[in-house]
Amino acid sequence: MPTERGEGKKAADCLRIALREHNLKFGTILNDPDLASFRALPEFKELQEEARLGGEDIGYGFRRDLKLISEVQAPFRGVRRFFYVAFSAAAGISTFFTVPRLFRAIQGGEGAPDVWETAGNVAVNVGGLVVLIALFLWDNKKEEEQLAQITRDETLSRLPLRLSTDRVVELVQLRDTVRPVIIAGNKETVSLAMKKAEKFRTELLSRGVLLVPVIWSEGKAPPVEKKGFGAPTKALSALPSIGEDFDERAQSVAAKARLKAEARFKAEVVSPAEWERWIKDQQISEGVTPGEDVYIILRLDGRVRRSGKGMPDWQQILQELPPLDTLLSKLEK
Repeated sequence: MPTERGEGKKAADCLRIALREHNLKFGTILNDPDLASFRALPEFKELQEEARLGGEDIGYGFRRDLKLISEVQAPFRGVRRFFYVAFSAAAGISTFFTVPRLFRAIQGGEGAPDVWETAGNVAVNVGGLVVLIALFLWDNKKEEEQLAQITRDETLSRLPLRLSTDRVVELVQLRDTVRPVIIAGNKETVSLAMKKAEKFRTELLSRGVLLVPVIWSEGKAPPVEKKGFGAPTKALSALPSIGEDFDERAQSVAAKARLKAEARFKAEVVSPAEWERWIKDQQISEGVTPGEDVYIILRLDGRVRRSGKGMPDWQQILQELPPLDTLLSKLEK
């Protein structure tokens, strides 16, 4: 492990230099299959967090892309901020003129304005200014939380799975074809949940459910198959390119049909430490104690639909998820 940590730090430092000085896109780090093993290391998470915050000028492009996604998901945030700034400016200007009037009113004398009326105007302006600034800061906080969630969604999309045909794919390649349901817990709990799911296999398959069991490592980092910083040999031979060429191929009906045929009900996680780290990060963001038994249901577009403590109620999930051939499912893509 010390060697791996040393290699991870060296790789992260080299990538920082490439991002800062050689215009490397962070999307390349996310997509390159040769960096799959690096993405399983803590150093990748640190680098990703720096990029999300724009640290050391390494994440401008990545943060800009995140903001574009954020604007699509929250299109009126920019409009709200404009009004916050405009109304704050108006309240500030008004306060600038009313405060001297209040002093004149307190001093009294001929022609002095009414004290109570002037004090009321000052209070309204100051109160409005405080509220508008608070709303602006609250909106900024919500944006950062949303950017963090988008980053987690992006990390999730790059996690690897082994399908029933022994083919290794990243979760992003299954978008629009399945609804992964991640079940995380100890071995006994997860096994029981999987056994209960078998009773509803046909109905769950009609809704595109793909079970992804993750068993907690009980504090011991699961072994990660790796050789240097490349993906496992077996995985590389089975994993298609995830660059622009694959993105174009994945849009074809034939490619999606093949993936859908291979994704049958259950998949095995590859690099379990990476999966466990993502789930615990998600638990922290949701205020759940890391390591508790949880389930996470994803949408067809890969985003988190819903999560909960304990194991899933399969009958409730059947009522919640529409079959794949319905209009509601098409709108989810």
